[in-house]
Amino acid sequence: MVFEQSTQHGKILISDEVIAVLAGSAALECYGLVGMASQHSFKDGISDLLGRENLSKGVEVKQEAGSLQIDLYIVVGYGTKISEVAHNVQAKVRYVLNDVAGIEVDQVNIIVQGVRVLK
Repeated sequence: MVFEQSTQHGKILISDEVIAVLAGSAALECYGLVGMASQHSFKDGISDLLGRENLSKGVEVKQEAGSLQIDLYIVVGYGTKISEVAHNVQAKVRYVLNDVAGIEVDQVNIIVQGVRVLK
């Protein structure tokens, strides 16, 4: 799908892939986040961390009836407060998408796929 904005100069089309990469990059800047996990690779309690080139695999973008919902699959660091990390990721993703792309996000859902020891 494509997110569409209309301006006085014309239309702006932003693909879901771009939104996912922006959201994933914003999330990685948050303290306590070890990395992004693939939304489909969670098996037997083990989740693989995604590299920067695969950030969009850890983010799901849904558009329904004019509302935008983003699901982020994350791995947090051991010893950090999961609820605080999740809240910070939500706030950062909302801010970056609104500030960088001018996209108003209705929901940012966090799915914690695992906990890893920080190095």
